[in-house]
Amino acid sequence: MVVSSKDPRENLERFAKIGEGSTGTVCIAHDRSTGRQVAVKKMDLRKQQRRELLFNEVVIMRDYHHPNIVEMFDSYLVNDELWVVMEFLEGGALTDIVTHARMDEEQIATVCKQCLKALAYLHSQGVIHRDIKSDSILLALDGRVKLSDFGFCAQVSQELPKRKSLVGTPYWMSPEVISRLPYGPEVDIWSLGIMVIEMVDGEPPFFNEPPLQAMRRIREMPPPKLKNAHKVSTTAIFPGQNAGTGPIPRATAQELLAHPFLRQAGPPALLVPLMRGAKHTNYNLVVSHLIPVISPEMCLYFFTF
Repeated sequence: MVVSSKDPRENLERFAKIGEGSTGTVCIAHDRSTGRQVAVKKMDLRKQQRRELLFNEVVIMRDYHHPNIVEMFDSYLVNDELWVVMEFLEGGALTDIVTHARMDEEQIATVCKQCLKALAYLHSQGVIHRDIKSDSILLALDGRVKLSDFGFCAQVSQELPKRKSLVGTPYWMSPEVISRLPYGPEVDIWSLGIMVIEMVDGEPPFFNEPPLQAMRRIREMPPPKLKNAHKVSTTAIFPGQNAGTGPIPRATAQELLAHPFLRQAGPPALLVPLMRGAKHTNYNLVVSHLIPVISPEMCLYFFTF
């Protein structure tokens, strides 16, 4: 059974809404049975065009557990709403950091390493996330990074090794997804590469363009480059660039975890100052000397085929 038959209101109290999206609202609440604060996603099933995506997220979070994946405690049907109770990550989304702070190379490597651990685990289980972006990355107050938003996940297997569905968020989609070509876990690596650009430039490529136009450019143009390429170092290069004209296989999450760039990754505590800055600092007031030292070539390792 996907959801519990119990009534969550027997244990949950002191609800406070902290967010709202297209699928519903997010509240924090106090769980009397455990004494902990939890996050509760409340989704009105009457307003959902694709209810299966909501239950897909519940199944993924129920079946797959990893230190870098948001933990789900339980799910319930309350009248016409699906409630998903999960751990509350007070650090917020990575989006808050990339739009209000500047990340240095060690901090970017720290985020990448934790994300790649989650992806390597999911991919080893035959799961493609298909919606990697800064909004999908949540942080605990101690800097731990956790992957969330599993509604677009797909399962692949030996019998069904590829997918062709057009799903995800336009600016982070890979060319093969947009072109509806068969794809596998490598599409998450492309999206992670776009997220690296977010961490350097503050936004993904083509973000000022309408989604359809951005998708057309992603499909037709060479892999995107950093806006701040003139400001960044050439010392942190992911290897594997092809000196010739042939295609290069996109790296797997497991391969990227072994890359020397990630040796610069530090403990999660490195990210704590960024969360403070994201909460209290206006983007225009961020000091200019905190320029990320990431090479343009590094990003290509995510984007090659």
